[in-house]
Amino acid sequence: MSVRKKGEKIAGLKVTPDKFLPHRYAGASGDFNPIHIDREFARMVGLPSAILHGLFVMGLVARAANAEAGGDPRALKRLSVQFRGMSFPEQEIEVSGAVIEADGSDVTFDLIATQGENQVIRNATAEVSYG
Repeated sequence: MSVRKKGEKIAGLKVTPDKFLPHRYAGASGDFNPIHIDREFARMVGLPSAILHGLFVMGLVARAANAEAGGDPRALKRLSVQFRGMSFPEQEIEVSGAVIEADGSDVTFDLIATQGENQVIRNATAEVSYG
């Protein structure tokens, strides 16, 4: 018997990254590209401001999928995303989605991460096992 049903919405996740998050993420990831940590540099290269690391937002998608499987980090079996937009500190990011396949304890979610009207990540799929 399936734990989840096709079409069922996930609880989702809402996070508002603070203005210092890009600096902390740069330190943790080793990605010190100035488009993430220097507003003036980002503007100089044509961006509206410093942008969040895409992998940070991907991590939020993974976190939302993992939460749906009870929070066990071993539950997430596969994650695939398409990066589609820029995201910025101090603006809420929302991850939402629904079940697209459920087979026993294995469930696949279709997920999207948005910031306002901007689709930052879309066509994301996460496979989890409720084991």
